[in-house]
Amino acid sequence: MVASVQRETVLKVLFIGDIIGEPGRKMVRTNIRTLLDTHRPDLVIANGENAAGGFGITPEIAEELFSLGIHVLTSGNHVWDKKEIEPYLSKQDRLIRPANYPEGNGGYGSVVISTAAGKAAVLNLEGRVFMSNLEDPFRVAVREIEKLKKETAVVIIDFHAEATSEKVALAWHVDGKASAVIGTHTHVQTADERVLTGGTAFITDSGMTGPADSVIGVKKEQAIARFLTQTPHRFEIPKGPVQLDAVVLDIDEKSGKAKKIERIKMKA
Repeated sequence: MVASVQRETVLKVLFIGDIIGEPGRKMVRTNIRTLLDTHRPDLVIANGENAAGGFGITPEIAEELFSLGIHVLTSGNHVWDKKEIEPYLSKQDRLIRPANYPEGNGGYGSVVISTAAGKAAVLNLEGRVFMSNLEDPFRVAVREIEKLKKETAVVIIDFHAEATSEKVALAWHVDGKASAVIGTHTHVQTADERVLTGGTAFITDSGMTGPADSVIGVKKEQAIARFLTQTPHRFEIPKGPVQLDAVVLDIDEKSGKAKKIERIKMKA
């Protein structure tokens, strides 16, 4: 008898870095068709917590981003900035917020999506170093991965965190358990993308989709003034050149192990 060879089913994921205000949304509108045609992703994820003027997201903006072909919107500490988003979070499970927020908050910390290449789970977590004192993301990650793996082997984590060390540590903590740990929040794309020894794809930060001539998305003059004076200053989104940062992942749908991670950077 000839033994049958089981083919791998590759589930391809496009993850778009933090979308900043109208410039970021326009950049997505203008370029998403090219990205879809070039990379043929089965699942498109984007961090949208800064999509409304740089701080928060509204139901209307979430629906606009979904209409462009984004399947899941992740978020972080700014997801609560627009009060009108709270009831929407509780009914739209494709806009997720960090799973390690205290009980009693609305919304979903993860979602399972059916794609042409099989099911995939997306889990959102927030770091604690230089941020809020939330539930431990390391313990929550393991707990939530175990739940999600009852439905799918593919688990992609958006880890919204400030400290590089915390992001790297969490990736090693879940290596072989999660398919990918994609860092967000700092808005600067890092050049450390790799697949860890256990099969988890990792990048410290996927970057941002927004104004290029800025300080992580806001007017540079306003950011500089805040550093000089050490007092609060209103932050606004500047006009000018725009960038789109993203990563593309190849994941074995059967095992949940990542095969490849690749950075993308576009400018307009």
